[in-house]
Amino acid sequence: MSTNVVSESLISTLPGSSYVDEAVFRAEQERIFEQMWFCAVRAADLDKPGAFRTVQIGRESIIITRNRKHGIRAFYNICRHRGVKLCMEDTGQANRSFQCPYHAWTYDLDGKLIAAPNLTKMPDIDRQEYGLVTIPVREYLGYVWVCLAENPPSFEDDVMGDIEERLGDTQAIEGYDIANLALGRRITYDVKANWKLIIENFMECYHCATIHPELTEVLPEFADGLAAQYFVGHGAEFGENVAGFTVDGSEGLDKLPGVDEDHDRRYYAITIKPTVFVNLVPDHVIIHRMFPMAADHTIVECDWLYLPSVVESGKDVSASVELFHRVNQQDFDACERCQPAMASKIYATGGVLVPSEHHIGAFHDWITEKVGDTLPTQSALQSQGGVR
Repeated sequence: MSTNVVSESLISTLPGSSYVDEAVFRAEQERIFEQMWFCAVRAADLDKPGAFRTVQIGRESIIITRNRKHGIRAFYNICRHRGVKLCMEDTGQANRSFQCPYHAWTYDLDGKLIAAPNLTKMPDIDRQEYGLVTIPVREYLGYVWVCLAENPPSFEDDVMGDIEERLGDTQAIEGYDIANLALGRRITYDVKANWKLIIENFMECYHCATIHPELTEVLPEFADGLAAQYFVGHGAEFGENVAGFTVDGSEGLDKLPGVDEDHDRRYYAITIKPTVFVNLVPDHVIIHRMFPMAADHTIVECDWLYLPSVVESGKDVSASVELFHRVNQQDFDACERCQPAMASKIYATGGVLVPSEHHIGAFHDWITEKVGDTLPTQSALQSQGGVR
């Protein structure tokens, strides 16, 4: 099943069941989150050997840490003995090893089995083979990306390819030097909505004039409903009397030195499938990372990044944080309002997109390519009483 043209101006969407059906969500876990490169943690959060974070990716709990040589390592959060979850905490510090709380099997920071009761009496045990199961990692834009697939896809094609598709080339993002920025603020949002609703909301601006008064004051063209992602390489220009990307349009903070004139006074939005948003403005970068927890539940971790000198000096970042914090609250409220209706018979066959939302139609086609066999056909929906 793929999206199809309803008329010359309207495009059909995914059916409502794709946002509530557990079988669809399970297929997304298996075929999307567990098969693609997933942006898991900010590398700087792992500030020394043994620092770790656990994250939920698809159906799996993952430990991400640094070894004694400061290299990034990722493992399934599962003891090889009896399958106990090693780390229950979201974040922490391991001294030299991870020890199972059940039978004390112990693993070093590279995942090797180094100790267990009676292990010395079993000299033939291969301590690498029975070590923690490792996961491929990549560092990019200052974040750790992991892939649970047996044969990971090309990072360059998938992750960097999405940036190139949006900006025209990957060099356009290099001037922001994201990997060397510092964390000025982090806010975690608990959103009672399907992850796809959040993606769709971010990709379009048809709603901006309705629910984002502060944003459209700063970016007047958004009031016309054309999203920043509507044209390849296009960035929404600041209003004539707007000094910075702040909640009141006041002057921002120290400009990122690598941002050239072509990108100055503009906002760029990038969606990196499956669950990352990158927002670029001249003095800071905002990164959203989504963690889909259930068909109707998504955790969103949002980072505001600035020049290290800005953060270290203690400059007030609240005006720039507040702008997108309000945007986030407004967006997530809208998504939570949508979620209950996805199970309604009125929305069984889905809704429609206007022409300015055509890129959401492309996103729906991508979803259909991944999990289309779990979605009902139009004829089946209509036979069940769906309204079209």
